[in-house]
Amino acid sequence: MRGVPVVDLESADVAAAVDAACRDWGFFQLVGHGVDREVRDDLLRQMHCFFGLPREVKRGVERSATNVWGYYDRELTKNQQDWKEIFDVGPVERVGPLAGSFPQWPESLPEFRAAILAFAESATRVAERLLHLVAHNLGQSAERLDDYFGEEQTSFLRLNHYPRCPKPAPGDSPTAPLAGPLGIHHHTDAGALTVLLQDNQPGLQVQRDGRWHTVQPHEDALVVNIGDIVQVWSNDRYRAPLHRVIAHAAQDRYSAPLFYNPSYATNYAPLSSPPRYRSINWGEFRAQRAAGDYADQGTEIQIAHFLLGR
Repeated sequence: MRGVPVVDLESADVAAAVDAACRDWGFFQLVGHGVDREVRDDLLRQMHCFFGLPREVKRGVERSATNVWGYYDRELTKNQQDWKEIFDVGPVERVGPLAGSFPQWPESLPEFRAAILAFAESATRVAERLLHLVAHNLGQSAERLDDYFGEEQTSFLRLNHYPRCPKPAPGDSPTAPLAGPLGIHHHTDAGALTVLLQDNQPGLQVQRDGRWHTVQPHEDALVVNIGDIVQVWSNDRYRAPLHRVIAHAAQDRYSAPLFYNPSYATNYAPLSSPPRYRSINWGEFRAQRAAGDYADQGTEIQIAHFLLGR
């Protein structure tokens, strides 16, 4: 079986290629994206610098229940702790479920902020272009969904570091590994689109046809996957894919996903009929997912909870 498809954003048939990738995998590797190599290299360089700092320094910019932006090393996915440490950067939150949150920056790394913001800006432009293609492929005008992603959008950038793990779960583990931790446990992304930069160390896996497939790093590519919001808009034409990250014993791994998310006021529902989902408010959905990052909240909220007839 062929692996995750590669899509060229500058190709003449890019709309059809994105449609096929979203239908068949929900994942694709994107070339021709226009994000300069210097921007990508600067980001990875600064990530190495930040995560190489002493833990007490990193915890000086730690996120909390009242400020979701910053460093954290105890996050849960599917109510299980991941083998990773992260740094989240998002907008100043004045309203909505994350009100009071603001970006934090390590004082000892003067070039860190500029490198992170440069990549976030470039990745956001890529996401905007992809959203137009998704809207077109769903029978809408290219700009149909733009109003949800104006100045009030809630997109954010995450920096991931997966340290070496003494006894990680092997790459051919079942969804619930029999032994050993995972870098990130299986999940779908809650938002609309994810645009990810990864280093040359494999680890990201996507589930398809009941099997886990490793997304092999592709030279100059960004990795894109659709999230729950696009699945709802598409009325299940596109499925947000389950994915996870394998930890490694011999080498660290770094990645940086830009989560492209709408405003908290957004109510999203299928764009075609008959609808399979009732309307979902993004602010409420996001708040419940964020709460589950800190503690075992029981069953994690999913879009399946909003299926009509459930």
